[in-house]
Amino acid sequence: MRLLVLAAAAATVLLLLQGSAAGPAGMEGPFGWEPMKDLSNPHVREITEFAVNKHNEDAQTKLALDKVVKGETVGFLGTIYKLIVEVKDGANPKSYEAVIWDGKLVRFLFLFKAVEGNVRSCL
Repeated sequence: MRLLVLAAAAATVLLLLQGSAAGPAGMEGPFGWEPMKDLSNPHVREITEFAVNKHNEDAQTKLALDKVVKGETVGFLGTIYKLIVEVKDGANPKSYEAVIWDGKLVRFLFLFKAVEGNVRSCL
């Protein structure tokens, strides 16, 4: 059952990510991405720390979270977070896009990729 829920979430995230890149205007609301208003919320910080730690584990890196720059959410069997985060790689600041599904019993990192250029225009 858990695998089925995860597979459904993965398919939905892929569809939502494709729609967000070239989707029609007005994709906000109950079935589209909603801009996040409180990026300093402790739950957002917890989810972002999860994403950075999971990436560090998978990629054998030692990135440290600095801050969340921008974020959007959509509800689907929990919440899917699409975030732009700033991290430190040693002394070097870097920006990444992270997509995390936060379900009731499980959390999953779908995407963690470097962002080049103006991170404020991402998402």
